[in-house]
Amino acid sequence: MKRVSVHEDLCMGCGLCEVYCTVQHSRSKDPIKAYRKESPKPVGRVKLVQDKPVSFAVQCRQCEDAPCVIACLSGAMSISKTGQVVHDDLKCMGCLTCIMVCPWGAITVDPGRHKIVAKCDLCEGADAPACVENCPNNALTLEEGSQ
Repeated sequence: MKRVSVHEDLCMGCGLCEVYCTVQHSRSKDPIKAYRKESPKPVGRVKLVQDKPVSFAVQCRQCEDAPCVIACLSGAMSISKTGQVVHDDLKCMGCLTCIMVCPWGAITVDPGRHKIVAKCDLCEGADAPACVENCPNNALTLEEGSQ
């Protein structure tokens, strides 16, 4: 199973992980259009936490025994055949229980879609997540294996 690993000792807090994640999840895939013109605004699936001198990115850790999957009342959160924690927007009823139980704080509300949640999807369809590919210090890496 693939997951993004965070190396906080390499993170300089630049925020490019957030920017490229947001652009990746936009309709236009263009930074200017994504941030200035799209409505509803695209929602990034990674959050930069800064408590200087430490900073690091927070996104879904693809837990093996995912509390969000266990707590999901509608079955919108599940574990795929590849071991990835996935979210089905069509099944989501907006109860937000997954947000409350996530130990990492990695699930957010997508404000443009009325109580539907957004979480890291490892940039489905791409060779690697946008946050990993665009991190200038390699503070984020895509790795195979368990937590």
